[in-house]
Amino acid sequence: MIHPTAIVDSSAQIADSATIGPYSIVGPGVTVGDETVIESHVVVKGPTTIGARNHIYQFSSIGEATPDLKYRDEPTELRIGDDNIIRENVTIHRGTVQDKSLTEIGCHNLIMAYVHIGHDSVVGDHTILVNNTALAGHVIVGDWAILSGYTLVHQFCKIGAHSFSGMGTSIGKDVPAYVTVAGSPAQAKTINAEGLRRRGFDPHAIAELRRAYKIIYRQGLTLDAAVQRLEGMAKETPEVQPLVDSLHASERGIVR
Repeated sequence: MIHPTAIVDSSAQIADSATIGPYSIVGPGVTVGDETVIESHVVVKGPTTIGARNHIYQFSSIGEATPDLKYRDEPTELRIGDDNIIRENVTIHRGTVQDKSLTEIGCHNLIMAYVHIGHDSVVGDHTILVNNTALAGHVIVGDWAILSGYTLVHQFCKIGAHSFSGMGTSIGKDVPAYVTVAGSPAQAKTINAEGLRRRGFDPHAIAELRRAYKIIYRQGLTLDAAVQRLEGMAKETPEVQPLVDSLHASERGIVR
């Protein structure tokens, strides 16, 4: 299942059911899991671990060293989970010792063409990163988040679970869970109600999340006061708790 024109280092661990396409290069320290397909002209550098049933399309660069000027060729890693689709010309860099020495991609993600995932970033599960989205270093993207085309995310930002960004959004602060943002710079617009409906959220829970959004953004409260009210709501509606947690976790401040 390895094309004769592919160059695969002798130390790479390639599952018997994996496929390596023409002219691809798989370097030392790379592990490729069961049924993963690497198309033609892909470069994978290690240390990188790629799980099962991933599909990586042509001209992607996976596991390259970061361009961070502090990087001194330390042994850092990239880990990719299972069942991800990584489309054409995607670039994903390994981590740095200034963080956890690790860039990590979860499972069931759709990473579309020309996306860049910078060093030390963490992408959860079931996310969609649309064409030309770019994550700077140390970005965290929560489960089920969708970043529309040409979204730019500043380093150290946290993108909450189930959040959504509009096309061409520039994000310089943290995006709370469930919140839709758009614009440059990004501004909060509403709760991602349509996404929540598609994922089977109860209508009552969505209504309560709309109310929580208004508490944060429409009632003129300080963030601490808003969080206190949301903590009370979370006791009755557990779906509010991830929103509370994302507000507690914010270090850069939230998109307003």
